[in-house]
Amino acid sequence: MASVRDYNGKLFCDFRYKGKRCREYTLLTDTKANRQKLGKLLEKIEAEIKANAFDYATYFPNSKLVKSFAISIDSRTSTHPASINEQFISANQLVFSSPLFKDFAEKWFDECKIGWRKSYVQTMRDTIDKHMVPYFGEKVVSSIRREDILDFRSQLAKVPGRKGQTLSARRINAIVLGLRQILNEAADRYNFTSPGQRIKPLKIKRLDIKPFTLDEVNLILKTVRPDYRDYFIIRFFTGMRTGEIHGLKWKYVDFRNRQILIRETLVGDEMEEEGKTDLSIREIFMSDVVYDAFMRQREVTNQSAFVFCNSEGKPYNLNNLTNRVWYPLLRYLGLELRRPYTSRHTAATLWLAAGENPEWIAKQMGHSTTEMLFRVYSRYVPNLTRNDGSAFNRLLSGNLVVPLASTNLAKS
Repeated sequence: MASVRDYNGKLFCDFRYKGKRCREYTLLTDTKANRQKLGKLLEKIEAEIKANAFDYATYFPNSKLVKSFAISIDSRTSTHPASINEQFISANQLVFSSPLFKDFAEKWFDECKIGWRKSYVQTMRDTIDKHMVPYFGEKVVSSIRREDILDFRSQLAKVPGRKGQTLSARRINAIVLGLRQILNEAADRYNFTSPGQRIKPLKIKRLDIKPFTLDEVNLILKTVRPDYRDYFIIRFFTGMRTGEIHGLKWKYVDFRNRQILIRETLVGDEMEEEGKTDLSIREIFMSDVVYDAFMRQREVTNQSAFVFCNSEGKPYNLNNLTNRVWYPLLRYLGLELRRPYTSRHTAATLWLAAGENPEWIAKQMGHSTTEMLFRVYSRYVPNLTRNDGSAFNRLLSGNLVVPLASTNLAKS
């Protein structure tokens, strides 16, 4: 039996047609008057269904169920009522029309942010306000089409990014993914087909890293300011991310078990208990060199909560360190300018070159599998280990015996 029901304070019609349960949502608030309006409408719908004269598209033109219930135009009778969108208008809102994109995006954001990390909350907030709302804000969410998304994506490719460059393919994909999530949720709630289902992501250029060689690391550590030497020793030989080492607190340095416990990370000016990924929460092994560096650093900053901090006890500022210490040092040494983050790549390649188990390395880095190690770092290993196929040649030449062909067979 058809009924008028409530969802988050808004009314929707619940009825059956051709053996299928149909739910059509409205923007009408849950009031007695609005329930009476929809109740009368459902009575007409049920009457037409019994008379085999019901046309789904006439009542619900924006519904994704229209195609499954489509009938030919010739079979429609002139006695059908006007579209439901023409029958009831309340406070200038179409009854069965979905909301404006800006309104639904705000609602979606409020509902989802409770499950996000703080950094992602800010990222999505900026993405919605800066990119999505200016383009889609005034559009009814169910009216957005696939071509609109493709045009939006092409416009993103023209938006200035960092250092005057345009947005990267990775960033554009992330923005479009967020848009698709919003549209998919709206489609489920307002019963229309999501236009983002067949949007393929842009191809991302393969990451080309340039880790430091061990000789370059030695040169850097020999030349860097003494008060930053232990900081860079730990960066180069642990593979810690910038936010992890800048947010590292003494309570997470386990000298007894020689482990660095990654439990918090510094994002912007705030500490987050979650890492970049779920696997970022991990334990990193301390080599002897790293252990000694921590012991020396403890004599310097043991009065602060943070391992590495300024004179005020606050964590290092990345921009200040990069521009005042790191880049000047690389220029002085005549080395190619690379981000401090390159120290993480350097740790991975040195571990691989030393012959450490790839699964152990992946765990130290906070990766779920060894795939990234072999895809990103392995091409640097032969230059460091001389394992370029010569070992396989030595194995074969020393152990493989190939029978020589007979003279008669060779002549034939």
